[in-house]
Amino acid sequence: MWEMNNSTPIYMQIIDRIKLDIISGRYQPGDKLPSVRELASEAAVNPNTMQKALSTLETTELIYTNRTSGRYITEDVCKIQELKNELASQYCNDFIQNVRNIGLDDSSILDILKQHL
Repeated sequence: MWEMNNSTPIYMQIIDRIKLDIISGRYQPGDKLPSVRELASEAAVNPNTMQKALSTLETTELIYTNRTSGRYITEDVCKIQELKNELASQYCNDFIQNVRNIGLDDSSILDILKQHL
């Protein structure tokens, strides 16, 4: 289920969703992506919006086009791991900023993390 919001352009939300699908393993390295029309229908968006998102993803080299058979997920597992690490770091930074905003110091943050791990 695709959930879109009004706070970010739709094509950016599509990019984020497909990136998440790649790093979470929904799409494996070398997998063929559904067609633009299939993805657009699934996400309930205009095919042109989906095309824009996929073209942008191609510039990041997470997906590539084989002219005769469609779009595929990169086979570069290092690139996928790098993206996964970047996203994890972003989530951590967001968490740390949020808990600092409620007045916790680094020692308290570490204690909370240890409790949850």
